[in-house]
Amino acid sequence: GVQMMLKIIGLKGQLSLPSTMKLFLWFSHLPQEEKQFGGYFSPETMHVDPLILERNPEERLGLLSPCLQTQNSSFPSVTVEQLFEPTDAWSEDRGINVLLYGAVGTGKSTVIRKLVLDWCTGTTLANFKLLVPFSCEDLNQLSKMASLRDLVSRKYLHLKKHPLLSGEGSQAKDVLFLFNGMEKIQLDFRIGSTELCSDPNEALLPGVVVVNLLRKYLLPEASILVTTRLSALDRIPQKYISRYAQICGFTDPDRQRAYFTSRLLQQSGKTAHNQEAQALIELLYLSLQRESQLAAACFLPSYCWLTCATLHFLHFTSINAPIRTLTGIYTSFLRLNFGGEVLGTGAGTNVPIQGHHSSLMLYVVRTVGKLAFDGVTYKRTSFSERELEQWIGGKTKTDEELRQLAMFRTDVLDFFLAPCVGNDKYLSQDLSENDERRYVFAVPAMQEYLAALYMVLGENKSALEKLTRQVSMAIGQATEDVNALMNILSKFIPLRIFAIFNLLKLFPKLFEKISSRNKGSIARTMAAEMFRTEDSYNEDVLDQVEQSLLGVHGPQPKQYSEGQPFELYPIFMGGLLHYGNRVLLQQLGCSIQSSTVAQITLALRKYLVRELSKPQPPEELMDLLVLLYEFQNPRLTAEVLASIRAIRLTNIRMTPIKCFVLSTVLSCTPPSYHLEELDLSSCLLTHDMLQMLWPAFRHTHNLNLSLFHDALVNVTIACTEMFHHSNVSSRLCDNPLLDSGAHTLLESLPKNQSLTHLSLMHTGLGDKGALELAERLQQHTGLQELNVAYNNIGDNAALTLVDACREHPSIHTVHLYLNPLSDVGKKSLYVRGVLWGHGGSGRHVKVLASVTEGSDISEDWHPILSVIRENASSWDHERIKQQLKVFLTDLEWGRQQQQSFWKRLHFRKVEKGVKQTLQMLEKDTPSKRYHK
Repeated sequence: GVQMMLKIIGLKGQLSLPSTMKLFLWFSHLPQEEKQFGGYFSPETMHVDPLILERNPEERLGLLSPCLQTQNSSFPSVTVEQLFEPTDAWSEDRGINVLLYGAVGTGKSTVIRKLVLDWCTGTTLANFKLLVPFSCEDLNQLSKMASLRDLVSRKYLHLKKHPLLSGEGSQAKDVLFLFNGMEKIQLDFRIGSTELCSDPNEALLPGVVVVNLLRKYLLPEASILVTTRLSALDRIPQKYISRYAQICGFTDPDRQRAYFTSRLLQQSGKTAHNQEAQALIELLYLSLQRESQLAAACFLPSYCWLTCATLHFLHFTSINAPIRTLTGIYTSFLRLNFGGEVLGTGAGTNVPIQGHHSSLMLYVVRTVGKLAFDGVTYKRTSFSERELEQWIGGKTKTDEELRQLAMFRTDVLDFFLAPCVGNDKYLSQDLSENDERRYVFAVPAMQEYLAALYMVLGENKSALEKLTRQVSMAIGQATEDVNALMNILSKFIPLRIFAIFNLLKLFPKLFEKISSRNKGSIARTMAAEMFRTEDSYNEDVLDQVEQSLLGVHGPQPKQYSEGQPFELYPIFMGGLLHYGNRVLLQQLGCSIQSSTVAQITLALRKYLVRELSKPQPPEELMDLLVLLYEFQNPRLTAEVLASIRAIRLTNIRMTPIKCFVLSTVLSCTPPSYHLEELDLSSCLLTHDMLQMLWPAFRHTHNLNLSLFHDALVNVTIACTEMFHHSNVSSRLCDNPLLDSGAHTLLESLPKNQSLTHLSLMHTGLGDKGALELAERLQQHTGLQELNVAYNNIGDNAALTLVDACREHPSIHTVHLYLNPLSDVGKKSLYVRGVLWGHGGSGRHVKVLASVTEGSDISEDWHPILSVIRENASSWDHERIKQQLKVFLTDLEWGRQQQQSFWKRLHFRKVEKGVKQTLQMLEKDTPSKRYHK
C-alpha cells in the first residue's frame, strides 16, 4: 500500500496524486470470489501474462479455432505495450487503434485490469499521460445523449476539464482510451446512421461518440484499445483498426504452472502449508505435462482459477476461513465469467445486439446443460459432433435464433466442451463405428454441475408439467372470479384442451398435485444417485474430485462400477438449493423459486431418512455428509442425522475439508443428540484435523481413533485434548505415544470422569507408562474397562497394573495379551485377578493375558484372535507370529494337563484357530496390504 503510493507520487507529472490514486484503487478491487483464498492476493502478485499473438487483418476471420492450435504458430508473441509502439504506417497526427479479441475465459478483463494498474504505477505505457478506461456494458446503459467530456466526467469527475481532452492542438496524442467488452454496445459505422462529430463537447449517444473516436474524426491523435469476443470481430470495419491481437490464454504448461504457483504458494505464512502447496503444484505440473484433459482445459485462465479454487477448498480449509462449498465455487466461477452477460443476436453492425435481454447462462443451461443431463442419465462423458449438433443446435427456425446460435458456438461452446485428448477409461463404450472426434466437458465436474442445474431449474419437465406451472402461476395471480381466471388461462392453453381446465372450478388443487410430482422426482433422483449400490466401492466424492485434478498416483484403485460414477451430480443438486447459490444464479438469470426449494427439501428428507436406515459403506456415508454440508440447511441436517446412531468412516483418507464437513454437519444437531459410535480408525488423522473435530467428539459415546498419522508430540497433544470431549469410550490404538507421550496423556486422564472404556492398545506405553497408569487410575473413578495389549509391558509392571485395577472401584476388565509376559507372569496375573484382596477390599477383575487361563482355556480366546486378525495389516508380523507361537505352546501345555476328552477337543479347536491366524499372517504380504 505505502510503497505503491510512493510509486504513484513519483510519476512524471502525468496526473495529480488523487486522480491516479482513485483509478489505481478502483482497479485494485478484487471480485468477491477472490476472498475465499484468504486475502493474500493482489493483482500484482497473482497475475500471469497470457499468450497474446498479433494477427494479420486478412487472416483474422480464419482464426476462430481453439487457441491450442496456435502453439506452433508463426505469429509473434507480443505484450499490450508493444502493440502501441510506432510502426512504419504510424503517423503522429493519428493515434493507433488496437483490437484485442479472444474467447470467453481467456483473460481479457484480467489483462485490462493489470494494464491499468501498471500504468498507474508507471511501469507500462509511460508515453501516455492519460488513460481513460470505459466499460462498454456501462456505456450501453446510458440512454441520454452526452458529449465525450460528459462521458469522461461521469466516470472520472476529476477529469472533467482536463486539457488533454479539449481537442485543441495535438494534445490528445498523449491519451489512451480503453473500451472493454465492445460486443456489449451497439456500434453503427454507417454515415447515414451515425453523424460525424469532432467536438468533444457535443452531446451524442454513447455509441456515436465511440464510433467517432474509432473513425479518428473525434480526437484523431488519441490511441484506443478495444477488447471484444470472437463473434464481434467484424463489428468494427477493418479500415478503422491499426493492429489485431488475439489473447490465447495459457498455451503451455509453464504458464499454467506459474499461475498455480502464484496462487497456491500464498496460502499463509505456515511452512507446512507451503510444503503441501509445493507438492500440489508438482502433481499438477506432472498432470499438465502428460497432456491430460486438465491441460486442455487450463489453456483458459478461468479454468486455472477453478482448479486453484477447488484445490484450496480441498487442502487449505481452515476453521477461521469463511465457509465455502464445492457448489458455491462452481456457481461463483460461472458468475465471474457470465455475470451480466446476455445473449445478443450476433448480427451485423446495423442490428441492435441487446434487443432481447435473454440470459446467456440460461441459454447455456438449456443447451449445454441439456447435453450434460443426457450424459449423466445414460452414464456418458463424451459426445460426438453429431450429438453436439443435435443438443446444442436444437430446433432453431428463425433468423434471430440462428444468429444467436452462431454467436453462442463462436464465443461460449468451446468454453465448456473441448476435444477429447486422453484415454478416458469410460470412453471406449462411447466410440462410434466411424471413430469420429469426441468432445468432453473441459472439467468433468462441470458436466455434473450443469446437469444438476438443468434438473433443479425444472428444464427437464414435460410439456404438460410446464403448462401446469403456468396455470399454477396464473391461479396465484387471478382473483376469485372464475371468468377472469378463464380469460387468463385461455391466452396460453389451446382451445382443444381448454375444456379440461374447466375442472379447476371443481378441483382447484389438481395442478398443485401435478406440479409437486416434478419436485418429488428431483428428490428421488438425488437419493437414487447418492445411494446407488454399484458405486459402493468407489472412493468418496472429494477424493474423486482431487484425482480428476491431480491424477492417480500409486496403485490404481479397483473400480467396480461398469459406467462413469456421477456422484457429484446429487451433491450439486443439493448445493444449488442453498440460498447463497440461488442469489448468485438469480444474477445470472437462472431463478430457483423458494417454493420449489421447500418442496424438494421436504421430499428429500423423507428419502434420505429411509435410505439411511440401511447400513452404508464408509465412502457412501462420507458422500452423504458432503451432501448435507453442501445443503447448508441446519434444520434438514439435524432431521436426517436424527436417524443415524453410528458414523463409521474406517479407512477413509481424512483431510482438513472432510474433518471440517463432519464437524460442521454434527454441529447442526441439538445438544441432546448423541452418536453411539464415531469410528475414525485408520483415517490418518493429524493434530490439526483433530482440532476441527472437537465439536464432533462432544456428541460421541464410543470414539475410535486408532492409527493416527502424525508426529509423536502432536499425537500426544491430540489424544490429551480428546479426553476433554469424548464421553464414554475412547480407543487410541496404534498411536505412537511411548513413555514420554504417555506421561502427558495420563496427566489429563482425571479431567474426563465420563470416560468408561479406554483402549491404549499398541501405543508403546512400556513398563514406565504402565506403572504411571497404575498410579493415576484411582483419580479416574468412572473407568470400567482398560486395554493395554501389545505395549511391551513386562511381568512386574503388569502385576502392579492389575493390582491397581483390583483396588479400583469400577474397573472389571484388563486386556494384557500380546505383551512379553512369562508363563509364571501369566499365571500370577490370572491368580491376582480372581482372588480377593486383603481384608476383602479387593475386587474380581477379568485379566485377558493369553488364550489360556492356567490349565484352562480363556473364555475370551476368540475376541483376542479377532483383534489380531483385524489389525494384522498394520502390526509387526514377526512379533505377532512370535506371540501366536507362544499361544500354541500354552495351549499344548494346557491340553496335556487335561484329563477330560471334551476339554482336550476344545483345546484342539482353539489351536486350529491360532494356526489359521498364523497362516493368514504368512500370506498377507505388503503388496496385499495396500490401502487407498
